Amino acid sequence: MGDGNRPLFSARVLGGIGEVAAAAWDACAGGDNPFVSHAFLSALEESGSAAPETGWAPRHLVVEDASGAIVGCAPAYLKSHSYGEYVFDHAWAAAFERAGGSYYPKLQVAVPFTPVTGPRLMVRARLGEASGGARAGADRETIRRALIAGCVALARSAGVSSLHVTFPTEAEWRGLGAAGFLLRTDRQFPWSNQGYGTFDDFLAQLASRKRKAVRRERRAAQDAGLTIETLTGAAITPAHWDAFYRCYVATAERKWGHPYLNRAFFELLGEKMADRVVLVMAANRGRTIAGALNLVGGDTLFGRNWGALEHHRFLHFELCYYRAIDYAIERGLSRVEAGVQGPHKIARGYLPKITYSAHWIENRGLRAAVAEYLDHERPAIDAEVEALADHAPFRKG
Repeated sequence: MGDGNRPLFSARVLGGIGEVAAAAWDACAGGDNPFVSHAFLSALEESGSAAPETGWAPRHLVVEDASGAIVGCAPAYLKSHSYGEYVFDHAWAAAFERAGGSYYPKLQVAVPFTPVTGPRLMVRARLGEASGGARAGADRETIRRALIAGCVALARSAGVSSLHVTFPTEAEWRGLGAAGFLLRTDRQFPWSNQGYGTFDDFLAQLASRKRKAVRRERRAAQDAGLTIETLTGAAITPAHWDAFYRCYVATAERKWGHPYLNRAFFELLGEKMADRVVLVMAANRGRTIAGALNLVGGDTLFGRNWGALEHHRFLHFELCYYRAIDYAIERGLSRVEAGVQGPHKIARGYLPKITYSAHWIENRGLRAAVAEYLDHERPAIDAEVEALADHAPFRKG
């Protein structure tokens, strides 16, 4: 990967995010997406939420130049199951197992438990400083190719069935397709800030019936006798984390049977990233009964976790959707990304968009079967997104 005038690039594998300096990793990850930051990944790993014992064995890839400086990285994990990824390949696994193959372990390039689009093949932004003033544009593409090749080499050396890059950017997705990966799409429902000054400015763009419905939902939640507050930074105390965790566990156990994140994760998140955390809490007579956890990115508020001990009509919509819009408008953020699930979000101004994943499969038979399936799935997703967009709540014209 060098010609004598440019530095050579080489890849190596890390057994944990703690094996790389935060500054070196974050110089590649950038500051726009909090989930690929060293702080977030280390909170997952140090807490034991993402660990070999939970089926997430870290195998992060870094690319170094000839001087040993890190110029690229990718978050990767050996997986013994398909939970916590939100790009569902259980049917592929079952088919391969029925045919006598072993689908697990597999290699996952992703952020655990985080279905948020963001960079996966990350290249140092100020590349000239790290690579001796080499042609940054050409080197940047070379480093991305080195990351892809390194991931495939790791998959082969580990003897895994497959390699999955989930929730990459569209540009990364297209690059992975050019490298021979199978391409998959899905959809999520973000909210877009069209320069609104207030929540009422946003409501004014909705059709009358939809506007009245949103106001009715907000009134119902706000008139329930609850105290709702939005907290960030030093205002979030260990007592807040205790209360939020109780809500999170109650909902996780009710919906999925087991919470992915443990109490230590939230403690570490508060210690490492308090200034990027936005916690919306609801209390009934002084007792916290619901909460929504968000993280702030460069121009986006990312809604992540929700939990409740009591049911109150429309409280979930108020804490997770409407308060998020309030916060984004007040801070001049461009978007709210409210996670997976979603056609019910459309009526509340959250519109469908495509998300991406890319898949490398070693077994030719399984690869052919998955490729055929994806060739039918992608057009179906496109058609669904187009059809869902027709139900947008905004005034026509």
